[in-house]
Amino acid sequence: MSNRLGELTIEEAAQEAAGNWKDFNCFVWYRDDIPDAENWAIIYTHHRDSGLLDQSNASVIEKTLEPFTDGDDPDVVMESHNHWAVGHIDGFSIRVLRDSEITEAFRKYHELAEAMDQYPILDEEDYSNRELEATFENIPLAAWRIKDEYEDLPDDWTEHVYDWLSNHRCSALENMDDQGGWPDEDDLRDAFDALGYEQAESVC
Repeated sequence: MSNRLGELTIEEAAQEAAGNWKDFNCFVWYRDDIPDAENWAIIYTHHRDSGLLDQSNASVIEKTLEPFTDGDDPDVVMESHNHWAVGHIDGFSIRVLRDSEITEAFRKYHELAEAMDQYPILDEEDYSNRELEATFENIPLAAWRIKDEYEDLPDDWTEHVYDWLSNHRCSALENMDDQGGWPDEDDLRDAFDALGYEQAESVC
């Protein structure tokens, strides 16, 4: 939905978005009894299994729209809905029109949608940080079998392995399926050996 809106003018986007929730299949919105529900849109940004890009963009969108969530009658309400396939799907409802005029909140969101239509990443630094964090989390998972081949690993072995791979085998840290880097066991074993980690006697 967001990509489609970014391709449209603000007027076209407002016309398409207002009341869009009425066209959702098998959907019940708990706020459908508000007086101007037909002027609201529901925009989903990410779900339980979303990749890093959707997570990053969702965070940027939420921060940008946060000023419009204040007050007794806000123009933006953060939403989280259950879904049988993805567990939950998150985003926000946004008042597109107020007194027949396009709200500032929707104009701000449309700017973000236009930006994503031109280039998919809203915040390069945020996305890069998420890639790094995910890679650090992935390294122990990727090494779960071979790390038992070595003894007396230091507490910060993950950091040392990451640094070695970054300097000598950077391809092993490339983002995989938008879930961060996932080095294979050969690369990890080379890193362990180069760092001087001793193999357990049963392995030697």
